[in-house]
Amino acid sequence: MGFKTILENNPYIDKLHLLEGDLMPFVNELKLEKYDFIIDLHNNLRTRIIKTLLSVKSNSFNKLNIQKFIFTNFKKNYLPDIHIVERYLETAKSLGVKNDGKGLDYFIPQKDEVDISVLGINSNYIGFVIGAKFATKRMPFEKIIEVCKKLEGQIVFMGGPEDKEMGEKLLKELNDKRFINSCGSFNLNQSASLVKQAHKILTHDTGLMHIAAAFQKEIVSIWGNTVPEFGMYPYLSKEKFKIIEVKSLKCRPCSKIGYAKCPKGHFKCMNLIESKEIINALK
Repeated sequence: MGFKTILENNPYIDKLHLLEGDLMPFVNELKLEKYDFIIDLHNNLRTRIIKTLLSVKSNSFNKLNIQKFIFTNFKKNYLPDIHIVERYLETAKSLGVKNDGKGLDYFIPQKDEVDISVLGINSNYIGFVIGAKFATKRMPFEKIIEVCKKLEGQIVFMGGPEDKEMGEKLLKELNDKRFINSCGSFNLNQSASLVKQAHKILTHDTGLMHIAAAFQKEIVSIWGNTVPEFGMYPYLSKEKFKIIEVKSLKCRPCSKIGYAKCPKGHFKCMNLIESKEIINALK
């Protein structure tokens, strides 16, 4: 259900089957479709059960969990130097699926297109995605303030309802009308509309970063405990994005997703990032 908003407006998808509640009614619903083949991009216990019960040919995405475990625990990188999008496409290669080279798609329904002029936002703003699902993937409050004070022009804070309090706290601390907090005021499609209309996007390793890539935005992405080598950097040509990270840390990456707090306590992967490097990248 969590991906419904992202997929329901895609004109290339004929039908969505959404798992709500018990698994068996969902499987019975899929059986009625008489599918010939399954592409499993999740490859978890639940999807394995579904594939077994449907008893049709399938191909599953290789998550490379062993390589990720070795990387996060022993800092030895045996992951392929390839974006996860390319690896997803490999899963469907046997069906003749090929990369069209046009990048990612994101479709916003007309009702969710945001008129930025009504909000007092100009057409040359920087979208700053201030949040991330895990604390170790986002800069601490003090570092965000340090960066904001060096930014030029109008800045729109972006994020979900969970980031609204942070956005308001930042506004109070900065006390500058150039900053606008959109966090929690818009649904995902509306936030995507704000991303699409931004001049540039400054972001942590988040979903809005990938939406920005779908709209071919210039992106500066900031990485903490996770690393681009996992294959989840912006899916763009290299001249369109800049990665900001502290590469010399022996403790990084410490997780393939993130933590509520730094396991070492020092949070150097974010604290050692220099604000001037971010500003220079935006320029």
